[in-house]
Amino acid sequence: MADSELSDCDTPAAVLAFAQRRRVAAQRAEIDVLEAALVWAAMHPEESVSTGSTNGSQGPVFGEMAVPLAGEGTPLVAEFAPMEFGAALGLSTDSARTLVGDALELAHRLKRTWKLVRAGEVPLWRARRLAQLTATLPVEGADFVDRQLAGFVGKISWAGIDRLVDQARVTFDPEGAEKERRAAADGRRFDVRTDEANPRGIVHVEGVLDLADGLDLDTAIRQGAEELAALGSTESLDVRRSMAAGELARRQLAFDLRAEAGSAGEAAASVVKPRQVVIHVHLSHAAIGRDEAGFAKVEETRSVVSTDQVRDWCNSPEAQVVIKPVIDLEAHHHTDTYAVPGKLAEQTKLAQPVCAFPWCERPARRCDTDHVTAHGDGGATCSCNLAPLCRRHHRAKTHTAWTYDKTDAATYLWRSPHGLHLIKDHGTTSLVTAHPPDE
Repeated sequence: MADSELSDCDTPAAVLAFAQRRRVAAQRAEIDVLEAALVWAAMHPEESVSTGSTNGSQGPVFGEMAVPLAGEGTPLVAEFAPMEFGAALGLSTDSARTLVGDALELAHRLKRTWKLVRAGEVPLWRARRLAQLTATLPVEGADFVDRQLAGFVGKISWAGIDRLVDQARVTFDPEGAEKERRAAADGRRFDVRTDEANPRGIVHVEGVLDLADGLDLDTAIRQGAEELAALGSTESLDVRRSMAAGELARRQLAFDLRAEAGSAGEAAASVVKPRQVVIHVHLSHAAIGRDEAGFAKVEETRSVVSTDQVRDWCNSPEAQVVIKPVIDLEAHHHTDTYAVPGKLAEQTKLAQPVCAFPWCERPARRCDTDHVTAHGDGGATCSCNLAPLCRRHHRAKTHTAWTYDKTDAATYLWRSPHGLHLIKDHGTTSLVTAHPPDE
């Protein structure tokens, strides 16, 4: 046992040697998992996917499909196969798809690098990152990168690898390289990290802009900060710049854009109304009192904010506050129809705020409301038979052997096609059985 081995290490050199042995064993285990991913993919080839119609005359488009998980020339894999592999490893479906795809890319298109990985000469994490870079190259391009890097992929910088991949793209896929160059602007982005808001209602903002747009934005924010100072604000320059960004947004939302084109265009002037921003804030009865300090939960950010911050939002003249009645999450509601009424769907998504599938974190408000026991099989449209499932996992449950039961308002017992048993309990997933039964 590792504990007894470590307890025998009575010198610094022995401790270092122990750590080195464990590290080597861990790296070997990671490679074994990738080897297992290759075998799993081979067990779920394109031929394993049924080509029969799953929706009458509309064909198999709504059922499981064979999909590429790596670059050109790698074998297609049954679409839902990575789900079960990931479930056994405690991975989300997206992470499992990436793992299987990396394994296929290395084994089929980066064979030299894969050989070095298996020999312990290249760290697996580095090889996987390389695989993700080459997955969009044609076969010849991936082979070129693999040959050029053979022997020193573990030593070259990532900037050097990026340049080599770009060279391969230009050489072996000039049309794709030109298309990528023209579409480089698609890499621009502007993110407001509302999902990472802290309890004080503060969020981070970051982006990648065109230079001209960036200069204009900086000028507008700088001028806004100067205006705030002229109006008497004593905040620091950084704080005034952040306030100016908010003011800039509010001015834009309140601004009417009218398109005039002669008398006809003037008569049909188009008004762009401010976008409505909806957030769902949950307050306890005690926190609603004016003198009660506390916290409120904001669904859209999966965070909490102070009740004082909520009051500031609500007191804003631009805010429209809608107070909805409390929904008892323990109450049982039922309807005889297949369609799920709004109140019942709201109760389902409040009780389970993320997709009910193991390891999935997609917010329930972006999920389907699924009948745990299908309505066609006698399943009722009621509180005890509904769960939020994202579209991907809803399809997997419908078209494969994944099944589940709802044991209470936010607890689900899942069974995978090959015998894994997992529990999703209030958003937390755990394996009930460490290993599936022998078949």
